[in-house]
Amino acid sequence: MKLAAIILPFALLTTSVQAADTECLSNKYSQYVDASLTWYKELIAITVKKDPNLQSVGDWFLEGRQHHFELNRAAVDFYLKNDSSKVKTNQSIESWLQLDQKEIKNLASNNDELGKIAKITFDDRQAQPHKQNYELRSAFADILSHPKKIDTPLNAYNQKMTEISEINCK
Repeated sequence: MKLAAIILPFALLTTSVQAADTECLSNKYSQYVDASLTWYKELIAITVKKDPNLQSVGDWFLEGRQHHFELNRAAVDFYLKNDSSKVKTNQSIESWLQLDQKEIKNLASNNDELGKIAKITFDDRQAQPHKQNYELRSAFADILSHPKKIDTPLNAYNQKMTEISEINCK
């Protein structure tokens, strides 16, 4: 009986620490997703301001990025709780999760919330690209080759990524 009284608190403490670590990692990744989406929104805003004819393709591109990052956010949450070996937290945060097309297709066949999000991303990747996709990519290349045009949002993104990298969950 005394042994059980000693072991039980340690077991509860271990479970509590693991849950706190999982929550910390999940929050860290969520901040990365938010920072990335903000960066893409700002990049598109700069691009469309320079060429308003790219508004439609910019909206299309941003929607695809949102679907991609929201899938990754949901998948990281899921895998941290159910199969943490799928989340490479020992790497840079951009590399924590690498879902290939086959894995996304498999997830998309599930009827849970993660499956629904994966289906949207899978469908995005199977769809025809926007007719102005090349023009948008060319505009991005032009803007990215002139760092002064993106200085403010790029510095904000880099600052946020530095802050995120300093979060220690273990």
